[in-house]
Amino acid sequence: MANIIITGASSGIGFEAVLDLTANKDNKVIALARSADKLRKLHEIASSLNHDGGALYPAQFDIVFGEYETSLVPFIQSKFKKVDILINNAGELINKPFMETSNEDFGQMLQSNLIGHINMIRHVVPLMSVGGHIVNVSSMGGFQGSAKFAGLSAYSSSKAALAVLTECLAEEFSGRGIKVNCLALGSSQTEMFEAAFPGLEAGTLAFEMGRYLAEFAQNGSTFYNGKVLPVSTSTP
Repeated sequence: MANIIITGASSGIGFEAVLDLTANKDNKVIALARSADKLRKLHEIASSLNHDGGALYPAQFDIVFGEYETSLVPFIQSKFKKVDILINNAGELINKPFMETSNEDFGQMLQSNLIGHINMIRHVVPLMSVGGHIVNVSSMGGFQGSAKFAGLSAYSSSKAALAVLTECLAEEFSGRGIKVNCLALGSSQTEMFEAAFPGLEAGTLAFEMGRYLAEFAQNGSTFYNGKVLPVSTSTP
């Protein structure tokens, strides 16, 4: 049995990962997102697909500005004795030429794609079991040495910061018995991909990448710790 928390669960890869995770009757999943309407849709679809699947607890929460001590932490404790897996999947994208990208835009990207995950990790780690696994979802745009694209400087920089944070925390949490890895995901047919590359077709479908994320979160810590792993079949 695994107790799993995933952020950014209302659409795209996160949505599909939840469906895959809850297909296993031994899993319990807390799915976080800012949109209550999309979470209701997620719960309806998961219930229709997985009649004998695992338990799903959707919760509306903003990982940047939400109340952790008075809201999220008590909610988690009401559902789980311990957290086994944390998947930091939430994120946003701004697509602007660098010279038109303001400091506020860079700040927004850092808040959504880095600080929000820092908030989650800081509050969830004390609730995690020995042998726990944290998976940070980055992007090939933030993977050093990969192809880069105009308009995505703020987004890619924030995702690169998340990758380095992963390496740092793997070392810091080794004494707790918690492993930390990062998946730098390549193109997948999601709303975010379409915002980054209008008119292009992605290399994989969202459900395929969601299934990979779910599988890695459950089993990847057996083979990896402190690793930033590229997951891509095409560029972009």
